[in-house]
Amino acid sequence: MPKILILYYSRTGNTEKMAKAIAEGAKTVQGVEVELNYYVTPEGLSDFDAVIAGTPTYHHDMPLSVKNLFEEAAVKNINLKGKIGAAFGSYGWSGEAPRLVLEILKNKFEMQVIETAASNQIFSRPDRTRKVQRVRKGNCRKTYACSLASSSGKRKMP
Repeated sequence: MPKILILYYSRTGNTEKMAKAIAEGAKTVQGVEVELNYYVTPEGLSDFDAVIAGTPTYHHDMPLSVKNLFEEAAVKNINLKGKIGAAFGSYGWSGEAPRLVLEILKNKFEMQVIETAASNQIFSRPDRTRKVQRVRKGNCRKTYACSLASSSGKRKMP
């Protein structure tokens, strides 16, 4: 059974909400095991058929703990070649972190990446935040659950 890791870092809870929405959607695909976690060892990455990394953008970059995880995995020569990779994240202004994660997964680890990174801009007005989260939650479910299931070759799209 294909195993999907949904790994996330969240300081304010916004990226965590997205991670939970993606996990909820992925769990609707039969024959797929889903693990939602905020921590994994570099060696643990290789236990999964797909890695979906969630990271907010701070100062036009990903948080140091996310960067360190991938750096340590690279130093330890963790083999992720051919596995499926995806990224998502929340941001207030710029939103580069998910794209940076995709570049690492594709170029450093030679993963098959789902190029469209999901992102969620967090607005200061609570009424707008709820609306954006609601829209993105549906998109995340469709994009990641379906893309991962079809890309794994284990299940065809309904």
